[in-house]
Amino acid sequence: MSKKSPAQKKKRILVVDDHPMMRQGLAQLISAEPDLAICGEAENAEYALTSLSALKPDLVLVDISLPGKNGLELIKDFQAIQPGQAVLVISMHDESLYAERVLRAGGRGYIMKQEGGKKLMQAIRQVLDGKIYVSEKISADILEIFSGRRPGIESSPVEKLTDREFEVFQLVGQGKGTREVSEKLHLSVKTVEVHRANIKTKLQLKSASELMRFAVQWSESQSSKT
Repeated sequence: MSKKSPAQKKKRILVVDDHPMMRQGLAQLISAEPDLAICGEAENAEYALTSLSALKPDLVLVDISLPGKNGLELIKDFQAIQPGQAVLVISMHDESLYAERVLRAGGRGYIMKQEGGKKLMQAIRQVLDGKIYVSEKISADILEIFSGRRPGIESSPVEKLTDREFEVFQLVGQGKGTREVSEKLHLSVKTVEVHRANIKTKLQLKSASELMRFAVQWSESQSSKT
């Protein structure tokens, strides 16, 4: 009876990130592990979806900030195409802002880029093992929200925003104007204006200046928590 070679046993990972150096760095880290292998890379959602169908990876590593369609929307697409697909988000954005949204979208974990290689490998293996990975700091809050002991997605006016609106709102809070937001997210100016209008309606704000003031104050309040 023939034995399987180590290469056949390796878990296949697809990396989705719009920065080539980040993809290369992740590929080197992961390829150095005896039980893991990179099966493909994608720089945006369109390539990621094509790669998912073609490569059928065991795990997808996804960045939140992607051109055109963000990581949260991409996770939802993954789950529609391949229900149960394991997805781990690796992002520069603070976990407290996105972890709950990622899990609700169908992701299995969230790790910040600055955590380093050792923690990343721990997160990858935990998700591949069918578990959820978030930091200890966040896990208690997430458990309370998902068990129903604490209100989650509707606990703040900002949580009424869709994932894309939330991304626009964050950039407004960083002082970026409509054109800057459109360039950052690879969206048309008109699309950003529609998102801004929807945000104002949901947050009951009457003007662009009110939106800017509210977003900046919210952004500063989040920074003070971390």
